[in-house]
Amino acid sequence: MTEAIRLLDIRDSTLSSDEVLAAVADPAAGGTALFVGTVRNHDHARPVDELSYEAHPDALAHLRKVAERICEDPAVTALAAVHRTGPLAIGDAAVIVAVAAAHRETAFAACRRLIDDLKAEVPIWKHQHFSDGASEWVGAC
Repeated sequence: MTEAIRLLDIRDSTLSSDEVLAAVADPAAGGTALFVGTVRNHDHARPVDELSYEAHPDALAHLRKVAERICEDPAVTALAAVHRTGPLAIGDAAVIVAVAAAHRETAFAACRRLIDDLKAEVPIWKHQHFSDGASEWVGAC
């Protein structure tokens, strides 16, 4: 059900959980699950100062395929996913996904699958900068 896909974007501007929640608001939904991924100040016990994300030019098409697969469940009434690119500071939202569904169990499961599949299949890469001056690229898929 591609009409259930309400918002998909990869952008270099600040993400808003209010925007994502508004996108999935649906009178047929009995539950809405939201996940916000934020930039943390550490990775593998190493202090992180900042990071940036870069997306492949086809990343949005990959995200759409993931979203379409999630929406094959007829109980999913609405879906939204946005991912940030560019430089981010500690605490910034890097990704926000939400799913509204007829029942909470479906909303929770579909939201988890959406973020997991996004991280596994959408070509977006993270460049972490550590406090000791080192940096590393981390592939999201």
